Amino acid sequence: MGWGDEHRAQPLVVSITQSTELGTLYSIEEIRALADHAHARGMRLHLDGARLSNAAAALDVPLRAFTRDAGVDVLSFGGTKNGAMLGEAIVVLEPAASDGLIFSRKYSMQLASKMRFVSAQLIALLEGDLWLRNARHSNAMAQRLRAGVEAGIADGTIGGVGFTQQTQSNAVFATLPDGVADRLRESFRFYDWDAAKNEVRWMCSFDTTEDDVDAFIAAIARETAGA
Repeated sequence: MGWGDEHRAQPLVVSITQSTELGTLYSIEEIRALADHAHARGMRLHLDGARLSNAAAALDVPLRAFTRDAGVDVLSFGGTKNGAMLGEAIVVLEPAASDGLIFSRKYSMQLASKMRFVSAQLIALLEGDLWLRNARHSNAMAQRLRAGVEAGIADGTIGGVGFTQQTQSNAVFATLPDGVADRLRESFRFYDWDAAKNEVRWMCSFDTTEDDVDAFIAAIARETAGA
């Protein structure tokens, strides 16, 4: 609505996140369809990739398969959530989409000092397969968490817990009985996704260990016994 109306701001970019904030994934075909739709209307497709490596690990395809080859014009490559202390990169895949980008860097008032130290982390991630190994590990820990809770539900040691999303990358979305989230947070940190529904988001990371996951599952079992 408002397309072509001089009194309305006109959209120029479609921006999606891969993997999504719900831990789910766009397929290659879905991204291609979005790119084709945007390009046919003179728009660009931007891909927010804070967890791009997790998506590549989960889809088991090269990064370019669902970025450049699928029609993505610009992407954000995340390092912080995959092992870097800080550092993200804007990657322009379609040169014509880069107009004004060098000026956009100043919107935050200051460029990062000692940029070579930020860049060194991305080089370390990308020169070998560290980026992929880290992502595969965090995805595997999420699968371990999901499987462990499901097993507890099946054998009756965990009660009142449900899942609200598929576990496709490194996030597990669950609902808990009243009060359980706050008690768990006395020892573990996690985010309320929808407090009104007791829905929480459990994120696994490159440095999450099997012992971490197993201890969390055991705590869930203790706190939901009899629920």
